[in-house]
Amino acid sequence: MQADKTAKNKFDFKLFGKIFSYTRPYRGIFFISVVSALLISGFAVLTPSLVGRLIDEAITNQNAALLFSLIITMSLVLFGEVFFQLLFTYTANLLGESVIQDVRVKLVSKMIRFRMAYFDKSSIGVLVTRAVSDMQKIGEIFSQGFFMIVADVLKMLVVATVMLVLNYRLALLVFAILPMILYATRWFQKSMKVAFVEVRSQIAALNSFAQERLAGIKIVQLFHRESVEAEAFREINKKHQDAWLKTVWYNSIFFAVAELLSSITVGLIVWYGGVQNVGGVTAEGYGDIFTFILLSSLLFRPLRHIADKFNVLQMGMVAAGRVFAILETQDHIEDKGAHEAEDIQGVIDFEEVQFSYDTKKQVLKGVSFHVEKGSCIAIVGSTGAGKSTIINLLNRFYDINEGSIKIDGVDVRDYALKGLRTQIAVVLQDVFLFADTIANNISLGNEKVTREQIVAAAKEIGVHEFIEQLPGGYDYTVTERGSTLSSGQRQLIAFLRAYVSNPSILVLDEATSSVDTYAEQMIQRATERITEGRTSIIIAHRLATVQKADRIIVLDQGRVIEEGTHDELLKQKGAYNELYKAQFLEEVDQAV
Repeated sequence: MQADKTAKNKFDFKLFGKIFSYTRPYRGIFFISVVSALLISGFAVLTPSLVGRLIDEAITNQNAALLFSLIITMSLVLFGEVFFQLLFTYTANLLGESVIQDVRVKLVSKMIRFRMAYFDKSSIGVLVTRAVSDMQKIGEIFSQGFFMIVADVLKMLVVATVMLVLNYRLALLVFAILPMILYATRWFQKSMKVAFVEVRSQIAALNSFAQERLAGIKIVQLFHRESVEAEAFREINKKHQDAWLKTVWYNSIFFAVAELLSSITVGLIVWYGGVQNVGGVTAEGYGDIFTFILLSSLLFRPLRHIADKFNVLQMGMVAAGRVFAILETQDHIEDKGAHEAEDIQGVIDFEEVQFSYDTKKQVLKGVSFHVEKGSCIAIVGSTGAGKSTIINLLNRFYDINEGSIKIDGVDVRDYALKGLRTQIAVVLQDVFLFADTIANNISLGNEKVTREQIVAAAKEIGVHEFIEQLPGGYDYTVTERGSTLSSGQRQLIAFLRAYVSNPSILVLDEATSSVDTYAEQMIQRATERITEGRTSIIIAHRLATVQKADRIIVLDQGRVIEEGTHDELLKQKGAYNELYKAQFLEEVDQAV
């Protein structure tokens, strides 16, 4: 237990090295930051030294010319310190923001390539936290943490050296207080690291909760859970507040102790240097006392700053640990296929396919079927039978456990992933639209799809008039997820999106299950047009939508139990016939 605690309190130099490697493309900016830090340290000790000379040589000897010269010199020193402080602050922040940009791009690029199984077990709110607020904390490692600490350490070393040169006795007196400050700083650093781990954890929980509830706001309001969710949020927010207050408490203790020790040091310098007349202090030697008072401030103030900046560094390191954990995660679909999918004919073969999302329950149990080029098949069955899973496997959102899935006789794993998915268009039941124009939601940024092609395709499948009636037509901007459009309108946009991609294989997954009769009629017309001449798979719960399919496959608990045309399956008096009668009676009851 003690070993684990010690390991947690150690600075992770390996992780810091990974972060630091991202500064390599910005060596020039890094060099300027380092040089500026060195010059700031040099300028910092010049002012106290000049003050000592001003008291001992100019004021005591009433030398007006020297006084004027020293004041001019101090002004130039101040200007130089301000200039290089500005340069240092800008370049350190520029370096931090540059690193953030590179790491964030790499992180998001990594996340959007993860397999679906990764998102099945990961909170979107947590992932957003990693890509946004955690990334900002990593940037602060450079802008407010590491370089600031280096600059302060350099300043302290220079100040300590100057003290020893000026008066080693006064220097030793100041150094005697230093161990207490260092001990307090070490305690502060260890305590804050533990506190910041908790803070980052609570921020992720807060983001995750807020994102889920806002995404599911309809459910919250439909089931009158406003008060329940508000209370749950209050509890999570309280934990977040408590985590932050713990850091405030540690800050309050440390800075109060540091300020007290600094004041004691100044008192000892005045007492030991003045009253005890260390080194035979004369009227001309009192400048040393003033110099040491200023130098002690320059020695202790950076130490307090180091503790504060170490907080920033620790929080950045905690955030970096979480971000790099994602960057180092290997959870993507292998894309080693050499076959290009440009000339796919659309012949599909499932051969004894077995699959499970987890080890507890097998979803597909040896599914086999064949789809001819240009034919239309329908897959039906009760909820949980495995219908949508077949589509997920065809697109390689998941890889199968056993068996094979082939397109034109080639295993889907042997196709280049991008080419494979380009040739398969899917229209889902829950259509996702981005907060963008109708035209951009149709083309999805594909520069090969022109506005003219979009309009021509819309006219072909009968949705042009509907789009033209929207404010702005094809330039109408929908809200997030397309909430300003009806379910039927979103489905029509999805159909058009699939059609303009000109796929070899088309999949309709419950595409008419949640639309009104008028929209369903439009979708049926669109379906007939876009399925013409290409291999199509229709997954449907409502059997009225699949009666014209060339062949119907009936799934039950992950197995193919029946296969044939609509009329053939009715004659078999089996599962399909029972489903059909049950839905027919339901429709009659609803009509009555």
